[in-house]
Amino acid sequence: MLEIKLHDGPARLGKYLNNTTPYLLKLEPEFIIPDEPMPYDVPRELASYAVCKTIEKAKEEDNNKIAVIQGSKYADLRIKCANSLEKLGYRLFLVANPEELIKRPRDLLDIIISLRKVMSPNSALYFPFTKLNFIPLLVYLGIDLFGVPSADYYARIGVLTTPNHNYDLKKYPLYDLNPEEIKNYNRKSIDFILREVRAHIKNGTLRNLVEERCCTSPEAMSALRILDRDYGDFLEGYTQLY
Repeated sequence: MLEIKLHDGPARLGKYLNNTTPYLLKLEPEFIIPDEPMPYDVPRELASYAVCKTIEKAKEEDNNKIAVIQGSKYADLRIKCANSLEKLGYRLFLVANPEELIKRPRDLLDIIISLRKVMSPNSALYFPFTKLNFIPLLVYLGIDLFGVPSADYYARIGVLTTPNHNYDLKKYPLYDLNPEEIKNYNRKSIDFILREVRAHIKNGTLRNLVEERCCTSPEAMSALRILDRDYGDFLEGYTQLY
């Protein structure tokens, strides 16, 4: 269970397993309970099937592990899945299809904000795959945990990740690095960004960092503009009154 220590807008600084969140979660695959994987853009019937099977499988597992929130592109199915898993005692959740969500700003906002509105504040959301310049925005929306799969994926295809940009080293030969060195660099980049985000939350300046990083990505900037235009009630709910 996540213990929240501080808010900066919807972003949360907390404690999970003696680690300060937002945190880079390093875990073995067996720590994630079995689910029913489903692509993002599928008919509702298939998405609903994945939710039902995921809930059934979760009933037989240890609720101290990570449960997966399925539901594809349907926010109401994601809510159904999350609520059912919480009733089973789960408090740590992986958001399925993360690589698809970051390509679709409106869907990203709709699903993450819908989940945050209905789930327990002590439930942690894990977003295993993202571009680094999305991390401040995702934290601002209420994501607590991030993973190394994106760092390792980009390393395998020879891409160096930085807070603002991804660089294909064949096209931009900034360094002469082997895949293992690229992986280590990319993991350190994620670690740096999360340290940076935590420092900004403590100082109440995360929104400044969000705006700065969103300027480096058309998708992230679109998401921020939609957030401000259409989800003011969500942001105001976490705004401090002086």
